[in-house]
Amino acid sequence: MKCRHCAEPLHHTFLDLGFAPPSNAYLAPAQLHQPERYYPLKLKVCGACWLVQTEDYARADELFAADYAYFSSTSSSWCAHAARYAEAIARRLGLDAQSLVIEVASNDGYLLKNFVAAGIPCLGIEPTASTADAAERLGIPVIREFFGEALAERLSGQGRQADLVVGNNVFAHVPDINDFTRGLKAALKPTGTLTLELPHLMRLIEQVQFDTVYHEHFSYLSLYSLQRIFAAAGLRVYDVEELPTHGGSLRVYGCHREDSRPESPSVTVLLQAEREAGLQRLDTYAAFQARADRVKDNLLRFLLDQKEAGRTVVAYGAAAKGNTLLNYAGVKPDLLPYVCDAAPSKQGLYLPGSHLPIRPPEALRAERPGLVLILPWNIAEEVAAQHAYIREWGGRFVTAVPSLEVF
Repeated sequence: MKCRHCAEPLHHTFLDLGFAPPSNAYLAPAQLHQPERYYPLKLKVCGACWLVQTEDYARADELFAADYAYFSSTSSSWCAHAARYAEAIARRLGLDAQSLVIEVASNDGYLLKNFVAAGIPCLGIEPTASTADAAERLGIPVIREFFGEALAERLSGQGRQADLVVGNNVFAHVPDINDFTRGLKAALKPTGTLTLELPHLMRLIEQVQFDTVYHEHFSYLSLYSLQRIFAAAGLRVYDVEELPTHGGSLRVYGCHREDSRPESPSVTVLLQAEREAGLQRLDTYAAFQARADRVKDNLLRFLLDQKEAGRTVVAYGAAAKGNTLLNYAGVKPDLLPYVCDAAPSKQGLYLPGSHLPIRPPEALRAERPGLVLILPWNIAEEVAAQHAYIREWGGRFVTAVPSLEVF
């Protein structure tokens, strides 16, 4: 395999999680009796451009199907984050009724609904029918295609270049990252701004967030590797912010290479922090597997101890990261009988691989478990606050990443 960006041969393994089904391939009851498709889940790191990437096995159209079950609006904290961003960026860029905002991977309209409410024209690009339907019900126009250079050139030819192009948690999801980036450039007005939010590789390594590795994530990015990808497409980074979302993310501000806006000092500061964290040294990547295994082993030991003591542990949050963790650890319903999730689109289905049934949150009140393992640890505070009533019967919450915590 060669690097997705620079085409250098990939010789260095960062993480090997064995074989796993796609993390968002939830199963209907009838599918439990059918064969399940598994792919190798292994990360390589490019020693030339330092892009971390999955081995090529799964195709995007297999991972992002018409019935895709992830709806961004399920998380209230994420919706609040999107609303704050929309207000701030509209003010920063002076967006109004003559502007155009394009969001790539617009999902269910969680973000663009804020621009609709503000009277700012917008366009969503979203290939999954289930989420595109939800966005259109909010009055958001949606193009139901995978984004790339060809689609962006078509929009440009129609006079639909954007003052703002947004991509939240999509840059890591594209198999051809160079084509996608050239598309971002083609979709952007000469003086336009591009913002991307993406999980930061530095935080993944620092916090042992190996459960954020799944087939839908083709790339794992540092600012250094992203800057190189931008430059190859004629774009440049002019500002960057660190965000707490998803365990530590970046919000990158981009523009055309020839744009006159100065580069913020925050870019240089973060690049230096990445160098000091060892993101351009192979030994940093070689040491990660053992750290991930320790997290997995500690969770298994905890679940086995609780089972032996006769205490019930259930899970909360049918999240992709939880599926990676459970499948790597080999957890089945004998250790976790079910998982609760607030998304109606997931309730009544089963987790891929582990086959845990997904139940509505009301099951917690009905069955009064002693321990609730929060799989999406990035929203643990939100989940614990919403379900604080479990403490009425002495229940407690648990997270496994970056280390096992009972609270």
